[in-house]
Amino acid sequence: MIDKVIENNKVGMVGEIISDFRYSHEVFGEGFYLVDISVSRLSQMADIIPLMVSERLVDVTESYIGRKVEISGQFRSYNRHEVTKNRLILSIFVREWEFVEEEQEFGKTNQIFLDGFICKPPIYRKTPLGREIADLLIAVNRPYGKSDYIPCIAWGRNARYASGFEVGGRIQIWGRVQSREYMKKISEEELEKHTAYEVSVSKLEYID
Repeated sequence: MIDKVIENNKVGMVGEIISDFRYSHEVFGEGFYLVDISVSRLSQMADIIPLMVSERLVDVTESYIGRKVEISGQFRSYNRHEVTKNRLILSIFVREWEFVEEEQEFGKTNQIFLDGFICKPPIYRKTPLGREIADLLIAVNRPYGKSDYIPCIAWGRNARYASGFEVGGRIQIWGRVQSREYMKKISEEELEKHTAYEVSVSKLEYID
């Protein structure tokens, strides 16, 4: 069962560590920590991606800022209860961690494969410049009845294709994990900067 779950949610990344470790939570005496990496895009921009790392995988008391790391794992979500609502928190759960020295090919620095189920009707729209976009929310099953809920964004032909998908349908997605900053209105005078994490889809298949 565990092997099957690893197959349906696979992430591989190479990036530069840009933060120290921050304590997140503990499970059966094992501490988990968050650390951020910067992953280059072809456009010379970068995605800032949070990694969830076990203290048994790497020495979390050390600072590795500036070092490059290659990781593999899964894109995971959990609901964090805040004062008035639950908030979906996303990070890469790291299973393998290795420091690297050499530069990697761009195509191999950020890859993800998901095999899951559509859990909300796709939202299809066009930008002011006429670019087609579809937002999808995919549930990817874990063992023991848990699921990860992963936001995905498709463009162009993929967006048109995805706009007809039905809730409950099975879908396979290939792409990359990206970060996106946006401003959220807190009050009439106040805006707050937030970061969203999602899968930018390069290929998708609807499984009948």
